[in-house]
Amino acid sequence: MAAIDNDWKEALKEEYRKPYYRDLYLTVSREYREREIFPPSDEIFNAFHLTPLKDVKVVILGQDPYHNRGQAHGLCFSVRPEVEIPPSLVNIYQELHDDLGCRIPDNGCLVKWARQGVLLLNTVLTVRAHEANSHRGIGWEEFTDAAIRHLNMQDRPIVFMLWGRPAQSKMRMLDNPRHLILTAPHPSPLSAYRGFFGCRHFSQANEFLRFHQLEPIDWQIEDIGAQTARICTDESD
Repeated sequence: MAAIDNDWKEALKEEYRKPYYRDLYLTVSREYREREIFPPSDEIFNAFHLTPLKDVKVVILGQDPYHNRGQAHGLCFSVRPEVEIPPSLVNIYQELHDDLGCRIPDNGCLVKWARQGVLLLNTVLTVRAHEANSHRGIGWEEFTDAAIRHLNMQDRPIVFMLWGRPAQSKMRMLDNPRHLILTAPHPSPLSAYRGFFGCRHFSQANEFLRFHQLEPIDWQIEDIGAQTARICTDESD
């Protein structure tokens, strides 16, 4: 696993010393040796690499990585630019279009969001090929909970978008009155029509950031091109 080398390293240093993390490291290392695991091992921590703690403005929580070959690259809901856009992201783009008028792009690479301060964090960071939730319960939840607690403690406004019950279960850790907590059903085809569509989380997030004199997020993802392809295959810079 590629080490985290920005300010998240200091924030999470105590986790590396705990018995659960040693067990997690050994388990994940063995899984990569013996099975096909996603994302590639050097991309496990891309959410942290691309969005330093000091830069986080918005947090979007996912569950675990996409489990089909070539999809996952360390950011929740995001896929590499040459990969077909998954159904949940199709619905996210539709809500963005309805909320802010964003044009629906031809790719699902969300690196642009991450580099503006949108932490795209799965609560479980690895998965076996074609086996959804297969790494649930091996220790990742304790690690990402620690990250969420550090975000909660930040003495500055942060927007948390909690979509679906698993993400909303993290609300118990979010008690800092400086933050904005937005909840909605998950954007999956099974639940998007139950309240994700029309939630207007993206415009609410930008209004909140502007109110606190912070630069809003440019949510528009550009169509695929040389620049898009380059940044989406170079996340660990």
